[in-house]
This record gives sequence, C-alpha cells and structure tokens, in this order.
Amino acid sequence: MKRAVIWFKTDLRLHDNETLNKALDQSDEVIPVYCLDDDHFTTNDFGFKKTGNFRAQFLFESLTDLDRNLHKIGSGLILLKGKPEIEIAKIAKIFNAEKVFAKKESVYEELITQGKVEKELNKINCILEAYSTDTLYHPEDLPFIINDMPNVFTDFRKRVEKSSIIRQLIPKPDFISSPTIEKLQLPDMEDLNLAQAQFDSRAAIDCKGGETEGMKRLHKYLTGTHAIATYKETRNGMIGENYSSKFSAWLAMGCLSPRTVYHEIKKYEQEFIENDSTYWLVFELLWRDFFAFLFKKYPYQYFRYHGINSRERCFNKHDNHLFQKWQNGQTGNDFIDANMLELKYTGWMSNRGRQNTASYLCHDLKLDWRYGAAYFEQQLIDYDVCSNWGNWAYIAGVGNNPRGASVFNIEKQANEYDKDKSYRNLWLNKNQIFET
Repeated sequence: MKRAVIWFKTDLRLHDNETLNKALDQSDEVIPVYCLDDDHFTTNDFGFKKTGNFRAQFLFESLTDLDRNLHKIGSGLILLKGKPEIEIAKIAKIFNAEKVFAKKESVYEELITQGKVEKELNKINCILEAYSTDTLYHPEDLPFIINDMPNVFTDFRKRVEKSSIIRQLIPKPDFISSPTIEKLQLPDMEDLNLAQAQFDSRAAIDCKGGETEGMKRLHKYLTGTHAIATYKETRNGMIGENYSSKFSAWLAMGCLSPRTVYHEIKKYEQEFIENDSTYWLVFELLWRDFFAFLFKKYPYQYFRYHGINSRERCFNKHDNHLFQKWQNGQTGNDFIDANMLELKYTGWMSNRGRQNTASYLCHDLKLDWRYGAAYFEQQLIDYDVCSNWGNWAYIAGVGNNPRGASVFNIEKQANEYDKDKSYRNLWLNKNQIFET
C-alpha cells in the first residue's frame, strides 16, 4: 500500500488544491497533517510576535473547518506542534509514507524550513514533492522565467494578460482514504502565549476562518449583494463590509484559491454584468501575483534595510517612543491615529489606510520601514508575507516602485476619503473595545 502525508500550510482547503490532488493520484492512503511551527509563535528581531491574536484565531477556525470537511469525506486532520523538520519526518516514519506532498515555498524563511524538512525526509527514504497552490497564474504558465520577470507591475500585467492562461479549477475530492483520524483538538491560545481576540462592533467585517466561510463570503459579495458591480467606485472606502471584497484573509490562509475567485467572477460576468469593477477585482489578484512572483525572484532581499534596490535610502535611527505613538494611534494626526486604532482593535485596515499609515511612518516620521512591516505582520488577520513586505518596500522606496517612493499628503487624503470625518469619529470618539 502506498501511503503519503499531505502537509497543509497556507493552503487550507479541499477545492482547487494541486498538492492534495497529486497526493491522491499517487497514493492508496493519505494522511493530512498541519504543523503548528514553533517559529511562527516567537518574537521576531523587531520585537513583535510573528503571529498575533487575530490571525491565530483565524488560523484555528480554518483548521477546525478543514478537519470537519476532511471527516465528511473519510479522512481528518492530524495536528502536529514543534519544528516541522522533526514533526513531519516523525509522522512520515510512523505511517511508513513514501512521499510528503506540500505547498512549494518561495520566501527566505519558508525556503529554509522546506529545505530542513526535505533533508530529514531523505534520511528515512521519503520524498518531498512540492507544488504551487497560491497564485492566479501558475508559475509554469508565465511568459518568462522568474529571473527575467519585469520589476514594474504594468509590464508584468501586460505580458501575462497577453500571453498566459489561467488554469481551470481542480475539483474537490469526493473521498479520501485515510487511517482512522480522531477529531481535531486544538491547543488553547494561552498555550501559544496569545490571548483570545475580542470582537469590536466597529469592525468592518466579522471575519471567520475556513474554506466554508470563505466560499460564503465569495458568493455573498458577488451574487448575494452584487457589491462587485461597483467595486472600482467603492474600493477606497473605509467603513463597512462591502466597500471592498474582504477576500484577503481567506486568500492569505489558502481557504480560497485565487483561481476560484477568478472563475466565480467570470461566471458573474456571464450571468449579470461585465464592467470595469469586475475587471478591477481581477486586477487586484494580479497585484497579488506580482508580489508573489517577485519574492520568488528576490527570496530574501525584500527583508533588508535597503530592500531590492542598489540605491540607498536613509531612515532615522529607530526611535521606539515615536514608533509606539504611531503603533498605538497617538501621533496627533487624526487620520493616521484612526487607522492605527482600527488595526489595533480588529486586525484589519483598509487599503487606503495601509498606504497612508505606511507613508507616514516612512516619510513623515522617517523611521525604519521594516518595523512597520513587522508590526503589520503581527496584527493583520490577512497577513501575506509577499503582499505585506512587498507593499511596505514599495511605499518606502526600497522595492519595485518605478517612482522611487510613495509619499502621501495625509491631510489631502483624509479630506478626499473621509470628507465628513465619519471614519475618524468612529475610531477616535470611542477609543475602546465594544464587544457583541
């Protein structure tokens, strides 16, 4: 009997999952596992947790949903905790697995972990096979090799839209043959030195993790509310659930595949309307792909002080007191403070807010941009390593911004996007948590 382990990471879904599909094609029995990596719950060099309360809770909800969905088709999810190179090799040995199937990594820390796991598996004659599962365009279908990828988004977009295809979806399996797997038992948040995230009634969306909830949100935003039909006009909003898609958390955790979002948009266009707004949501998925492929090209450079650029930009020496004022919404700039309070209390911030708060830290306070990126990594429920660090580098002027840097006029932005101060009043007049 051929047995294989499928190691779920940020691909916590059954639909459109190439890794799962390959494992089932090549095996008689499959053992699904997820490893709570100790390194993901440590404090980084900038003094922040790599995983904060909001994202940890979203992760736990996603794992619970994945386990439930796996049990419906004859399987289940085994939870491991520790160092992946130890725990994955151990489970492969216990089940005498010939292969471990996993998502292919492209970023520095994740590549190191993947290499360590592969090395340990080789010791027990077990093969690691990795597949790309998290981009709209498959890397094999790009019209260039990664090293020749354009560093400017417009060039990238034009070339892939002209010459590449978006693949069809991989069907969800009807049955998975596995050994008997008990219902998932998650640790308490306190075991990871985290607190239970509290819901704030001012939050833009009550974001629950899992493939089931991700599909619900997708269908609600498209056919439930038809909010997609006006996305281009509303996407710079700051209050409420439907000014933007809010798909990002489910995409980041892999509960939704970008191809699923794309094909559902195409269905919507055929049935209802095709306009600038429906295209613009695909356009945003292209930006997500752009950063994902740039990090394949520059797997570690994006985390450096000077980023991927040869030209040097100088930021002030880190001032912790000044940084904490920014972090806690106490800068005295009401637009910046309102956004930072929303992030602090909900794990969410609008795209408009993210750009302005990043610009303010880099260009008004002139602080090291990496501290801002690291704080966002801790706080954001929808943290995605490539989008987060890529966008911060872009704003700071050490990434792929062809203009050098993005410097926002905060007062002008506030007047344009919060004319009546409703957003600022929401967060500054009620500076406490409202539970429901």
